[in-house]
This record gives sequence, C-alpha cells and structure tokens, in this order.
Amino acid sequence: MSSIFVTSSGTGIGKTYVMCRLIAELKGAGRSLRACKPLVSGFDLADVVATDCGKILQASGQAINSTNLDAVSPWRFQAPLSPDLAAQREQRSIAFDELVAFSRPSRSSELTLVEGIGGVMVPIDTEHTVLDWIEALGAATLLVVGSYLGSLSHSLTAAAVLASRQIECLAVIVSESLNAPISVEETADSLRRFVGAVPVVTLPRQSATTSTPLLPLLGYPLQ
Repeated sequence: MSSIFVTSSGTGIGKTYVMCRLIAELKGAGRSLRACKPLVSGFDLADVVATDCGKILQASGQAINSTNLDAVSPWRFQAPLSPDLAAQREQRSIAFDELVAFSRPSRSSELTLVEGIGGVMVPIDTEHTVLDWIEALGAATLLVVGSYLGSLSHSLTAAAVLASRQIECLAVIVSESLNAPISVEETADSLRRFVGAVPVVTLPRQSATTSTPLLPLLGYPLQ
C-alpha cells in the first residue's frame, strides 16, 4: 500500500487530528512517509501554527516556513469555503490534473498520506469533487466521521458514494463530537450494521496515549 487518502463526511470533524496521529505512529514505527494536505481553505498567515498544514508540519517534525508549506499545501486560500469558491474569491483556479499529480505517491517514501478538504463530495472546481480526486489517485481511504446529531446519515452517505466508485475504505473512524446526544460507541455500533466488513473504530476525546491505535488499520503491526 503506497497511498492513503484521509477523507470525511464533512468539515471540522477530525481529519487533521487523524493525520497527525498517523504521522506520529508511523514515525514511531520507523516507517518513511510523506504527508500532505494539498488544498487548504481558511488559511491564516498570521497564525500558521493553528492551520491544518501547520499542524501536519509540526507532527512531521518540519519547520513551518514557505518552502515546507508549499511542499505540503501548495493550494492555500484565505476564505473558509469549498475550494472552488475560495479560489474564485481570489481570482485563482485549481488545475485538477496538477492536483492529482502532486498527490501521487512519493517514490522516496514507503507511504504517502493525503488529507482531503471538507467532505467527500466537496467541489474542487466546476467539474470535480473530492470523490473524483480520490478516484483519480486510486488510493485507499480512511473515512473520518463524527458522533454529532445527524452524523449517521452523513457518514453512511459518504461511505455509500465511496463504494459507488469501488474505492477501498480501510476503516471508518468515529471521532467523538462535542456535546453529542449519544456516545461515540453508540454511533459506531449503529454504523457497523450498515458498512459491511469495513472496520469501525472510535476516537474518544482523550489523550493520544490512551486512544485507539490507528497503525493496525493500515496493515502495520503495533511496535
């Protein structure tokens, strides 16, 4: 396996948290990897550390500078909108073929982790969505969902559209939402009834040292 795409049922659910957890676990296991989030909206140059690409660089042990930002997230937009609208605000465009080429597995790394933007059906330009991006890469996916009210429908819809393109889903990761009406485990139990053989794991809001290890989802043994 050379490429994994971390996607979601929506925005602000936990993709970047999962990315950083994966980076830490893979580094701890001595695996070589490349981690990137090619598209970023809501980018604040005055607080880069708090941005998704800033967090990925920190997790990777890289300095936060313009060179590394370009290497991780070359398409950065200020407006916290879908990529098509954020690019339009800045009178810019996103070349889909260039995006796909940038996201391809690195020859110098054992594994490439790609974090998407928003949910699986978020528009990238006038013709393509994140789903098209994943399909063009031929990557396996990790689907990160929440436990908020309405998450079950959003999560199963995302899983269904991935399945409709025969895109492999390695696991559904339920990231516990704040003020959720039910427990994260109840959400996971409900999802398991509908996603077939796809593993469903939970990430409660607790320290990384006691949370569910993610490395086995990628087929790597725990160290």
